Amino acid sequence: MKTQNFLKGSVILLLSAIVTKGLGALFKIPLTYQLGGVGMGYFGCAYGLFLPVYALSITGLSTAVASLVAKEHGACRYHNVRKIRRTARLVFFCIGLLLSIGIWLLAEPFACHTASDPLAVYAVQMMAPAAFFGCLTAVERGYYEGLCNMYPTAVSQAVESIAKVVCGLLLSHYVFTHASQVLAFFPAGTPILPIAAAAAVLGVTLSTLCGGLYFLIRNLFGDGLPKSSKQAVPLRTGKLIRELFRVMLPVALGSFVTNLTSLIDLCTMMHYFDRLQQTKLNALLQKFGDIAADTDFPALVYGAFSGMALTVFNLVPSVTNMFGKSVLPCAAQAWAKQQTNAVVKQLQSVLFITTLLALPSAGGLFLLAEPVMQLLYNGQETACAIAAESLRALLPGMFFLCLTMPLFSILQGIGRADLPVKYMLPCVAVKLIGNVIFLQIPSCSLIGAGMATSLCYALLFGMTLHGLQRILGQPLHWLKPLLPLGYASAMSLVTACLCRNLTQTLPLPVMLLSSVGGAVLMYGIVLLLLEKTANRLKEGLCFRVY
Repeated sequence: MKTQNFLKGSVILLLSAIVTKGLGALFKIPLTYQLGGVGMGYFGCAYGLFLPVYALSITGLSTAVASLVAKEHGACRYHNVRKIRRTARLVFFCIGLLLSIGIWLLAEPFACHTASDPLAVYAVQMMAPAAFFGCLTAVERGYYEGLCNMYPTAVSQAVESIAKVVCGLLLSHYVFTHASQVLAFFPAGTPILPIAAAAAVLGVTLSTLCGGLYFLIRNLFGDGLPKSSKQAVPLRTGKLIRELFRVMLPVALGSFVTNLTSLIDLCTMMHYFDRLQQTKLNALLQKFGDIAADTDFPALVYGAFSGMALTVFNLVPSVTNMFGKSVLPCAAQAWAKQQTNAVVKQLQSVLFITTLLALPSAGGLFLLAEPVMQLLYNGQETACAIAAESLRALLPGMFFLCLTMPLFSILQGIGRADLPVKYMLPCVAVKLIGNVIFLQIPSCSLIGAGMATSLCYALLFGMTLHGLQRILGQPLHWLKPLLPLGYASAMSLVTACLCRNLTQTLPLPVMLLSSVGGAVLMYGIVLLLLEKTANRLKEGLCFRVY
């Protein structure tokens, strides 16, 4: 079976992430046109619950299976490799089934008491089977990743994304075009929007089923292992299960805690906007107009935040996260050789490359938030205005999140995978406290969740960087190399502002294209003129093991 080195594997996963995010945008943008801000609020309720569950059960599962498979495969103990796969399938078949049943049974109390919107129950129920299919797919992905074959993971992600676009949009459209027939299955007086949102969520669930079917078909052609194997003592089932959970739990808890921010938004935003409607309606009317008195206003705000602003917010981190996959094995090898200076160099390099992309992206989105939202979600004027203001509050957090995730990879590479969980806990507490305080103040309620998110990720970056410096035992000198990037980013933003003002009378796509194009051109020119920065860039583009 063909395998890839870490660089080639990272490139495969990077391309897969770009395709997946592109298809994700192709799904959510038309879906927002169909559902509007209120409908996206129902859709976001299901996602807000599912993401932490997915992180806890599935994210760590792939890592655990990959880790154990890689160890046994490297020693040519193929019998044990196959046993790991069989055992993981059985264990997580049961766990996935229990998770799905639990989500289905708890959907109604969750929608009524946590999300403060009983109509979200249909969307949450439609998401429940995805936990089961996700567990089965995660075992297969981890198995092939452990064999150093990233193609199955990349292809399955693409299959899921395509199925999500097709199934989600078609099912949601069918509900709107056959409303009378669909509503006949629901209690009298049920609005059409929560049903359409549930249909879109069902499309997401079906996409996880398609990912599982891809592996089912692929496995018909063999497991990718030779028939011969070195003689080895078979792994005991009990010990194997304990090893799976030993590796899985720290990674899963870290991913779970990271996703708690979305659950906090789900549990607080609609609740506090509903309370503001009851206690401070006049203040809301002054800020938002008559729409603030609408009973669907809390769902509209949450839908614009979770379905629109967060969709754009997550684009850049999903790309920069791939730098962490590249630096992790380098940091692990250097740390194993006790080459601390090499780890410091790699840390500086990954921060430089991440800042190279994240800083101008955050600045550009801050400057062009409204036209970007209007281009992506044309016809949703009120939701676009809410999403643009929320996005601006989120962007400092996006920058710090981009820098933090590769640092988490370095911590994992040097054997301190426990620290991200410890760092995230107080930061999530800051996020919760920030939401509770800011969302109760009408003047800043709209940006309250975004402000709290930015504070959370800024604190997380500071704690992670300080922890790495303490572990490595030497100053990191990370800030000075980044200063030229700040200057280049500032110049690119000035250029974008000038281009926007000069072309504001032209059609929106032309104005955006000229503004972004001018900013990118200026950014490149300034970087090329700064000789030291150019040399630093050449160093940063190649992670080396010293």
